[in-house]
Amino acid sequence: MNVLSDPTKRRWLAWAALATVFLLVNLHRLSTAVISEELTVDFETSAAQLGTLHASFFLIYAAIQIPTGVLADRLGPRYVGSIGGIVLSLGAVGFALSGSYLAAFASRALIGLGSGVIFVSILRFCANWYRPDEFATMTGLTGSIAGLGAILATTPLAVTVGQFGWRSTILALGVVGTVAAGAVFVLARQSPAAAGLEPIEGVPEQPDITLAELGNHLRTLARDLDQWLLSIVFFAGNGAMLTLVGMWGVPYIVVVYELDVTTASYFTLLASVGVLLGPTTIGWFSDRIERRLLPMTVGIGLFAVALAAVPVFGQPPLAVVAVSYLACGFLFGAAMLSLSVVKERYPPSASGIATATVNTAGFVGGTILPTVMGIALDAYQTGETVEGTVAYTEFGYRIAFGILAATVAVGFCCACWLMVRERARSQ
Repeated sequence: MNVLSDPTKRRWLAWAALATVFLLVNLHRLSTAVISEELTVDFETSAAQLGTLHASFFLIYAAIQIPTGVLADRLGPRYVGSIGGIVLSLGAVGFALSGSYLAAFASRALIGLGSGVIFVSILRFCANWYRPDEFATMTGLTGSIAGLGAILATTPLAVTVGQFGWRSTILALGVVGTVAAGAVFVLARQSPAAAGLEPIEGVPEQPDITLAELGNHLRTLARDLDQWLLSIVFFAGNGAMLTLVGMWGVPYIVVVYELDVTTASYFTLLASVGVLLGPTTIGWFSDRIERRLLPMTVGIGLFAVALAAVPVFGQPPLAVVAVSYLACGFLFGAAMLSLSVVKERYPPSASGIATATVNTAGFVGGTILPTVMGIALDAYQTGETVEGTVAYTEFGYRIAFGILAATVAVGFCCACWLMVRERARSQ
């Protein structure tokens, strides 16, 4: 049988095309940690400005999540995913050619606009092409693609930028993104039926949804305390991970330990390896034991403990930093379970809008936390530079990382609250 006419094989090709675009999303959104020195020099930025430039991606990314959920439910991943891939690629070209801070900010926002539709499109695709008992595994596998992108955004990106320059590197990513967007348009469809294929056993039919029904789901979500608690969990987990790997994880090591950027990037590489392994492993485990809240709660609690190494010790041994970064990346998979939880609490026709609502909170976290850390660090600026990176005091980094650890601790409290509510309902 032709691969394209076998639904169980076709879905993997389509998922791979969408995942390739998502890989680029993660390369772009985490790239500022490695190119922070070049951006600081080219655009003459302060820490707060650099954090805001980094966050401009997440600002627009977060803003469009709920509209993306509506579009994914109505139009499907083929159109939403391919158009998103084109838009983010145009933004990459604009960023590479930017001659001013304002142009760079606008281009990063455009990258965020295109990138913001990809993850929800993949989740919507998985809801339509995979069984419910495969969904957490597929969500985790998609999260692992984020980890692979994060790996490429560390040492490999640092080496490439050192060889070719940051502008040429980002421009090349724009070209690759255009090709990947074309593959999404060719391969992805709303469902096996929309592709003219036989249904896949165990995959529920996804009924069409009207705008009135979408409005009802949005109102229900707005009143749903569980949704707000899950959103705080993902705000904390996703925001902390993006801030650590994408912004301040490298400058902390460069300044406090006086290492070069490439060497420092090895540590965020470890965090990215954790993201590569953790979401798939934790998602698979959750599917196997048929429980979501327990592994989510335990994982988020351990995530907060791992982040606490820097604020507690200030300058712990580098081996402790390495273990902390790796553990944070792995335990991020627990935060991703919040997407599976909310998806399973709403009808299939609303899976896009439900997951998009929680996903919004995660990228609000990715928008707010880097800038808040930058503001905290600016209060402890030394006026010196180390390896081209503006230097802040060790105490400043303890305060900044303490903000991250406290945020994830709040997420842990919300996860515990969800477990209490779930137990009360079952009695």
